[in-house]
Formats: sequence, structure tokens, C-alpha cells
Amino acid sequence: MADRQAARFHHQLVDAAIGRRGNETTPVDLLEKVLLQAELLELKANPNRAAVGTVIEAQLDVGKGPVVSVLVERGTLRVGDAFVVGRYEGRVRAMLDERGNNLKEAGPGIPIQLLGTAGVPQGGDAFQVMGADKASEVAQSRMRLDREKQLRIKERGVKLGNFSDLLEKGEADALPLIIKADADGSVQALSDALEHLGTDEVKVQIVHRAVGAINEEDVLLAATSGAVIIGFRVRPGTSARKQAERDGVEIRFYDVIYEGVDEIRAALEGMLAPERKEKILGAAEVREVFKISKVGTIGGCHVIEGVIDRKANARLVRDGIVTYEGDLSSLKRFKDDAKEVREGFECGIGIANFNDIKVGDLIECYKVDEVARTLAGATS
Repeated sequence: MADRQAARFHHQLVDAAIGRRGNETTPVDLLEKVLLQAELLELKANPNRAAVGTVIEAQLDVGKGPVVSVLVERGTLRVGDAFVVGRYEGRVRAMLDERGNNLKEAGPGIPIQLLGTAGVPQGGDAFQVMGADKASEVAQSRMRLDREKQLRIKERGVKLGNFSDLLEKGEADALPLIIKADADGSVQALSDALEHLGTDEVKVQIVHRAVGAINEEDVLLAATSGAVIIGFRVRPGTSARKQAERDGVEIRFYDVIYEGVDEIRAALEGMLAPERKEKILGAAEVREVFKISKVGTIGGCHVIEGVIDRKANARLVRDGIVTYEGDLSSLKRFKDDAKEVREGFECGIGIANFNDIKVGDLIECYKVDEVARTLAGATS
């Protein structure tokens, strides 16, 4: 009987969560159904043990350092407990609830923000309280395994610059590519053009193609398949770019189709021109927009990564798609001109000959270096 009741309330809970009953279900109704479901299923957790939980999200705060949102699943977490989370160890310096109030302890089912981690873990990482010595040993072991994994991935990954070497050694007969573009027509046109470059001895293999920004799933797929990511008028997010750097995944960006086709052809033939390496200096998120007469549109921005340099190149990214590339016309801190603005600070940014700045846009600051490359793919 209890099983049938649980099943019935489970279906009601699903209906409420996905809104099958229109606008009748309120958050309070949903919470009541969750609690009732937990009671019927007799879901219990032991509070009298070392805490175990899961990371919901984590970020690096300028003032607080690594801030980790954790859901405690079993046990009770207390200030001062030593723990390991993902690849990092730590000790609980402070715990905050959803309203920012300090907590001394948190039991099962309690979400908290945690301070005291040695680094920033990833969402989904396991959190576990243990002795300080044991936590340090586990964290060091996980870091060592992660470094070995990254080395294996980098050795397996394909670079356009050394693809001809792999062909000569007989270690590759196909160049795997992942294609992301700003429109479906661009994806199809670029895919068709690249696939036609193949010969009997070597071919281009399209592992995945889609419309939209380059995300972490694309980087993970590229790392697994040893592919090069081709971005046509799209950009990776900050997390995806950092993931690509960690996994040794190469991402190439193009604004004109024939440029990408020519470079892939050169890679297949082993005759690459000097490599143009793009280095992202920083990124700022537009929080406010100001229209100033005789000046134009100024974005009130918060620098979320790196440094915004007044003399560097700039691009405006909207929903992961490059909207405009050009130079900065102005960079100010309050009313004063600034040469650069670092992460965590606010600034006003103007883009030369461009006024269509909107709240939520991302302004990237970058520079491009040309690095000479030998036919063997070595750089000098």
C-alpha cells in the first residue's frame, strides 16, 4: 500500500515540477510534495558521522577566495573540520546559509557556502570530511593522477602543426574535427568544404558539428576523440577555454570560410604558415549601458577575468557569438582614463565605431602573436 501511495505521489511531484497542471502549482505546493514524498519513502540520513556531500557550484571570489556551494547529504559538517573535495584539501573556515548568515554546523539536506578550500573544485565533485593528514594524502594523490591524465591527453591530442609528422609515422590517417559556427548554413558549408579535402591517403573526419558557442561538452568530446575544434565566428566561454587549456585541446577561430579551408589543407599537406596564437588578456561583462552625446554608447562593465588593456584588440560576444571586433575607444575608472583595469574592478568601456552594446554582453580583450613553425611542427 505504501509503495502504491509513494508511486502516486511521485507522479504528482513530477507533474508539479514540470508544470503539467498549468499555473496552479506554487513553490510551496512543490515543497510540500517533496517533503511528503521523502516521508513516504522513509528517506533518512545519519547526522552522527563525518559529513559527506556534493559540490553544486564553485567560484573564485576576489575578497573571500574559493567559495564552494555544497549540499550536505550525510553527517554533520562543523567549522574547523578538515575535508577533501575533488582534487583539493581544506579546512572549514566559515559556512554561510542561503541568506549569507554564518553557521556553526550543517546537517543532512542543508545547502551551504563553504570557505577554506585550497582551490576551486568542479560542480559534481564529492565532498568528504576526514582527518587532516588523510585529506592531504588523498588530495595529493588525486592531483598526481590528474596531471598524468592531462599528459596522456596532450600526447594523444592532434595539433594542426604536427599532423604531417603523424602521417609520416603512420600514426594517423584522418584529421578529426569538431565544427561550431554561428549559423546552420555556415556549419554545412564549412563541413562540406573540409570533407572534400580528403584523399585516398588522408581524410578529414567530422566528429561533431553544431550551431552555437563552443562549450565544455565540445572540449570534452575533442579531448576524448583527439580532435581539433574549429570555431567559425563563435567563441568559447571562459570555463570552456580553461578546460581546453587543461586538456591540451586546440581551438582554431575563423571569420572567413576559405581561410579555414586553406589552413586545414596546409595541415594535410604539412605546409603550415607561421602560427597565429591568440592570447586572451581579459574579459568584462556589461552590467549597465550609458548613452553619452557626442561620445556614443559606453558599457558599464565588471572585469570577470584577467586584465582589460586599453591598447589591445577587443571583441564583443553576445550569447557566445562574435558580434563585433575592433579597438577600444575609451577605458575609464570612474571619471579617469585608465591604461588597464584588472579582474574584480568596474570600468567604463567604449568600442570604436560600435554603439550596439547591451547588458549581458561580454567584451574580450586579446592580442595576436605570430610564431614561426618548421615543417615538423616545432615552434621557434
